[in-house]
Amino acid sequence: MAIQYDNNNPKAKYLCSLKWNAIPLISWGFSATYKTELKNVVLDYNKIAIISNSKKWKNADWDFKNKLEEKVILITDANLNIVFASHSLHKMNGYREQEVLGKSPKMFQGKETVMTTSLEIREAISLQKPFVKQVLNYKKSGELYYCNIEGFPIFNKKGELVNFIAFEQAA
Repeated sequence: MAIQYDNNNPKAKYLCSLKWNAIPLISWGFSATYKTELKNVVLDYNKIAIISNSKKWKNADWDFKNKLEEKVILITDANLNIVFASHSLHKMNGYREQEVLGKSPKMFQGKETVMTTSLEIREAISLQKPFVKQVLNYKKSGELYYCNIEGFPIFNKKGELVNFIAFEQAA
């Protein structure tokens, strides 16, 4: 049904001359999803900056913005208690940050996790060395998934171990 305008009214003439392109409502959902993901990247980036500043990280030259878009980031304290988990953790394994804070990353492991891999990770952590491993982890639902992990010790400006950081991605 076309809307009728008074053709003597300049505004009406202008509006009638416009060609309207309909945008599917579904595209609005994509825009909202992208906006939410972008907001979460910014929130995560700011949380990491706060941790980095408070612990006086010696090397804070990580490319966090790009890593946050591609990977899950977990940060633990020196005792391996999770102090930060990026929003994308929920997409990877179903857990939200609030559910994992204060817990050990071992919470993602279970009966099928290969113990030799876990021991190799523990050894690298005890030696305060970086590591790259693939681990068989468990989602919140109990489903298994392979997780590629790049782990790094983080030292403060005095050279003391203050955190560990892991960049994770489902394989």
